[in-house]
Amino acid sequence: MAFLQVKNLAKAYPGSDAPVFENVNFCIEKGEFVCIIGHSGCGKTTILNALAGLETASAGDIAMDGREVAGPGLDRGVVFQSHALMPWLSVIDNVKFGVRSRWPEWTRAQVEEQAARYLAMVGLGQALHKRPSMLSGGMKQRVGIARAFAIQPKMLLLDEPFGALDALTRGTIQDELLRIVQATAQTVFMITHDVDEAILLSDRILLMSNGPRARIAEIVEVTLPRSRTRHDLHHDPRFYRIRNHLVDFLVSRSKDAQPAGQTPPPVVRPGEDESLTPSLAA
Repeated sequence: MAFLQVKNLAKAYPGSDAPVFENVNFCIEKGEFVCIIGHSGCGKTTILNALAGLETASAGDIAMDGREVAGPGLDRGVVFQSHALMPWLSVIDNVKFGVRSRWPEWTRAQVEEQAARYLAMVGLGQALHKRPSMLSGGMKQRVGIARAFAIQPKMLLLDEPFGALDALTRGTIQDELLRIVQATAQTVFMITHDVDEAILLSDRILLMSNGPRARIAEIVEVTLPRSRTRHDLHHDPRFYRIRNHLVDFLVSRSKDAQPAGQTPPPVVRPGEDESLTPSLAA
């Protein structure tokens, strides 16, 4: 059984003519990094919120580590596009807040050590006692990432965490995230609109058709070696085959990609060839 299983998930709002998405099926293995890409309105954030237990789906089931996801929990860490820091607390106190919630029996020293360790991992070891107002946008996002990692969740959920950052800062934090994920074997589900970012970070990419009645139309396997760097990617012809496939889907095929019924989406390996293979998604 996969670590995370999503079966026949659907979301409809009262008064709407059609569900935002329906028959969404996929799974994530422990330690896997999965990105989801699709046009605005297809329900990506709603799916992430359902995984976080922050929103209830209209139909379908979500199970993580053998248990139904029925509400929020500290076994899932969430990082939003907005850093969501408490402005009256210092950097380390923002992280300590989550650590104390996760381990209420810990001593003050243990909480301090845990928070400081993860802030050092994201390169903020010298900014522990600064207030969020004293930080750049990229530094605030690093605090949010450290706070999510510090509670040692079973799964990390990222909702376009770098979307508001400039390109240089975005690239730096992507590299930090990649390094930490590889070091900790963290399971990650991430929303992004950035094709290059998805290829750099993920093992698989879920492609959603346009809403309403959106579905996962394809699952793209990133067949590049896992110890990848930004420099190496841009010198690898396989990167461009994967990139071209993703862009072609978003530009030309997403509006028509409506697989029938509850059929699992096909798995595609464009880094190798364009053939379709039976899905292991559900």
